[in-house]
Amino acid sequence: MKAGLCLLLALFGAACAGPPPEAAPTLPTITQAKDFTPPDWNAAELETLRSLWLGSLPPLPPDPSNSVADNPDAARLGKQIFFDPRFSGNGRISCATCHQPERAFTDGLPRAQAIGQTERNTPTIIGAAYNDWFFWDGRKDSQWSQALSPLETAVEHGGTRSQYAHILAEDPDYRAAYERIFGPLPDISDRSRFPDAAGPVDDEAAATAWKSMASADQEIINRIFANMGKAIAAYERKLLPGPSRFDKYVKAVLAGDTAVAQTTLTPDEITGLRIFIGFGLCTDCHNGPLFTNNEFRNIGVPPAEGLPADPGRSRGIEQLLADPFNCLGPYSDAAP
Repeated sequence: MKAGLCLLLALFGAACAGPPPEAAPTLPTITQAKDFTPPDWNAAELETLRSLWLGSLPPLPPDPSNSVADNPDAARLGKQIFFDPRFSGNGRISCATCHQPERAFTDGLPRAQAIGQTERNTPTIIGAAYNDWFFWDGRKDSQWSQALSPLETAVEHGGTRSQYAHILAEDPDYRAAYERIFGPLPDISDRSRFPDAAGPVDDEAAATAWKSMASADQEIINRIFANMGKAIAAYERKLLPGPSRFDKYVKAVLAGDTAVAQTTLTPDEITGLRIFIGFGLCTDCHNGPLFTNNEFRNIGVPPAEGLPADPGRSRGIEQLLADPFNCLGPYSDAAP
């Protein structure tokens, strides 16, 4: 037994020892990175540039969970809702409060400011239809489901799903648009069954009103609410990225148009680009025409002192699985 153990340890030690490791490759310096002209891109770098170029972006994938995702009438309804501040608790907040078109559908703030201040930065929704997951923690798996959450979050829109259903039912223009897309709206005029403000939200009165509703009536409101999100998503799917100076530069480089390439980006920008796609390893995560791998990474930032820990993706998965509006839920149009 002892002999066998000694032999095992000896073999293990020999395997661990092995040949000495090779020296790490010497990375080019910033000066070396600057010491080239655009035609000096090598074949591998050109392929990487091509992969990052907007011209390599594939067509928008279908959304099987949203049967009206590409319906023009739904997009028009969604756009109207997107900019309408009535869809909020105080009548002053719209989706465009944080997703401002003139700021590339962001707000330019460190953290979003609506009815209150959120815990996160406002991401752009340009090109978001290409995402597999939504929100920073991925707690939503469709664009239409994502659109619903801010509408009831206290520090964002701060309203309730029954409130929004009544707006759609009572505004003649909204009602006509909704019914043209989704069919007749159920009669929700009986306030004893369908309160003005009811939903599974933080507000105690609204939450109590929601719990008092019959499950069949909750289902009616949920269906209207889900359809509202699907219309918003149909509009947001039209918000696609356009070419930047970077894309113009890559197009010129790939075409061999040195004159245009040299006047599109500055020398420092070209140097930064070479580092970005080379020894900077930035493309390990920031890759593809949208500069993202659409996944989640722990980059080793420790919890901030005095603030609660941020569970990130782990909590996002839990919330997604419990969400009745996920792609496997009863309000999704996707096949089981």
